[in-house]
Parts: sequence; C-alpha cells; structure tokens
Amino acid sequence: MHLFSFGFVCLSSRLTGNEPLSVLPLNSLPEETTGRAHYKLCDRLKLEKKQRKMCRRDPGVADTLREAIIMSALECQHQFRFERWNCTLEGRHRANILKRGFKETAFLYAISSAGLTHALAKACSAGRMERCTCDEAPYLENRKAWQWGGCGDNLKYANKFVKEFLGKRSNKDLRARVDTHNTNVGMKVIKVGVETTCKCHGVSGSCTVQTCWRQLLPFHEIGKRLKQRYETSVKVGSSTNEATGEGDISTGRNQQQQHSLPGLSDQIPRTMDLLHIEDSPSFCKPSKYSAGTAARKCYKDQNCDAICCGRGHNTQSREVTGPCQCQVRWCCYVECKQCTQKEEVYTCKG
Repeated sequence: MHLFSFGFVCLSSRLTGNEPLSVLPLNSLPEETTGRAHYKLCDRLKLEKKQRKMCRRDPGVADTLREAIIMSALECQHQFRFERWNCTLEGRHRANILKRGFKETAFLYAISSAGLTHALAKACSAGRMERCTCDEAPYLENRKAWQWGGCGDNLKYANKFVKEFLGKRSNKDLRARVDTHNTNVGMKVIKVGVETTCKCHGVSGSCTVQTCWRQLLPFHEIGKRLKQRYETSVKVGSSTNEATGEGDISTGRNQQQQHSLPGLSDQIPRTMDLLHIEDSPSFCKPSKYSAGTAARKCYKDQNCDAICCGRGHNTQSREVTGPCQCQVRWCCYVECKQCTQKEEVYTCKG
C-alpha cells in the first residue's frame, strides 16, 4: 500500500511507499488548479505512476489531495496539542516514527485515509470533481417515501477512489497488515459518522414528503474519534498456524481469551481498534523520534506535570492587548475597546 505524503518532506526526496500522508510545506503547495496547472501539483506530490495518473485525469483531484494533506496534518496537530508528542512531522522525526510500529504511527495512517476520504466526498457534493457528483443513496430503506434533495456527500465514490488510489500492499508481514488495518479504520470512522439530514414538505407542515440527504461529520469530530481510538490502541503480536503456515494477528488485551484478527485472506479486519506493534518512547527528551518537551508551552494544573515529564516548568508574565467589551452597532459593525491584561505563560524546563 502506498499512501501519499503527510509530514514535512523535502521536495527532492521520493517516498518509500511505507509512510502515510506526508505534508509538503504548507506554503509550497500552489493554489492554481485551472487548465493543466493541476499536473504540476500532481507531480510535486511525488506520487507513484498509478496515483499520478489518477490525480491527472480529473482536475479536481489535485486540489482535493492538497486539501486532504493540509486538513489531516492540522487535525493531527490539533488533537495532540496537549500531548508530549504534538504531531511534529518535520524531517527525521517523522521518518523515524514511520519506520516503527508505535501508536502514533497507527494514528497517522488512520487520519491520513480519513482525511482523503472526507475531502473527496465533500469535493463531489461541492461540484469540484468531474467524475462524481452528489450522493444519490440508492440503497436506503423506504426510498420511495423519500425524495432526495440537497446534495449529499458522495462517500461511495470517495471510498472506491481511496481504495484504488492507495492500492494493495503485501500482507505477508505483521507490520504491513497492521498498517493496512489502521488505514481501513480511518475510512470506517468516516462511514460510521454519516448522518442523514431531512426537511419536511407538505400542507401546513404535515411532512407528507421528506427531502433528505447524507452528510459527513465535521472533520474535527472525525479527528476526535480517532484520537479516542489512539488512546485505546491495542498492542498486537503475530501467531502462526502450524497447519497452514499462515499468520494471524493476536492481541493481548485479554490473556485468558485472546482473539485474532482475520487471516491473510481477509483485507478488512472486523475490529475498529487501532493497532500497534511496539510501545512508544516517552518523547520527553530529544531523540530521533521527537525534539523533546523542553521549552514546550503547557497549562498549569492541566498538563504541565505530564508534558514536562516531572522536570518542572518556568513561569513568565507578559502584557497582552486585545479587543474587549465588544458591542454590535447599527448598522453593521462591531465596536470594541482595547484592553490590556497580564497573562502568565508556562513552559517546560530543560
């Protein structure tokens, strides 16, 4: 499975095929997508041959990939803003984490596929893609009683595209199967979060006819749900069937009643848990996995003890000036006073 980039990578480097979305420097991604300008963006994303072909065949894909990359990176950083590992994806730290099987690696794979699926489904309903449009939801029950209106997010097309775009990866080793599983979890969380929105039509609001469409949850909610799965990620090992020689993934969550995920022939595991292979480092001190937490901003009585790893924190006072006592004036502006107040900033000691 080859996921396109999600972290900060050099434009001259090529992906190995083992990493999730790696964000290019955000200010290096061009905005233009008219004509054949999207070809340039497709090339700069350093995609595989098949992925580049899929990117080029629809002008809307390039911009949607760009949106997915940025959205996934920012959501990762938002979800981990209070953690020791704050989703810093710069340089060697990103590459070294992706070589291992940490919980953080699992989250990156899941948020990457979720971001791509979400962005594509929304792009279809917004009319920014040539090969898809609104979701028609042909399989819903009692469809005759529903007249679909609005413009539903086209999750069916998005799922199909993402699966084809990411392709298949060998399932012969434990790490490959875990990466594939976590990618699928990201897509499943999107699917589970689909909501149906309806409006009633009829005489005196009798609701004799309903106009309904399907919508995805906001991506912040998707990120929140994946973060919850990160917190409960299951550590797995491998076991081999002596009769067939095929391996299964087994968890140690319950030692008396271990369960195994489907074998090599199954592509989509039945569990919604994120899976990891090895314990994460502490991320307290500078290492090949992070810059450590020295000088990191923290919040007193909330997370300073955890983020600063018991080293304590420094306190600095500063004056901050900003709008206050705002009132809406007719018509049509907001009038505010400028207030200055002291603010204490807490940073971890080295």
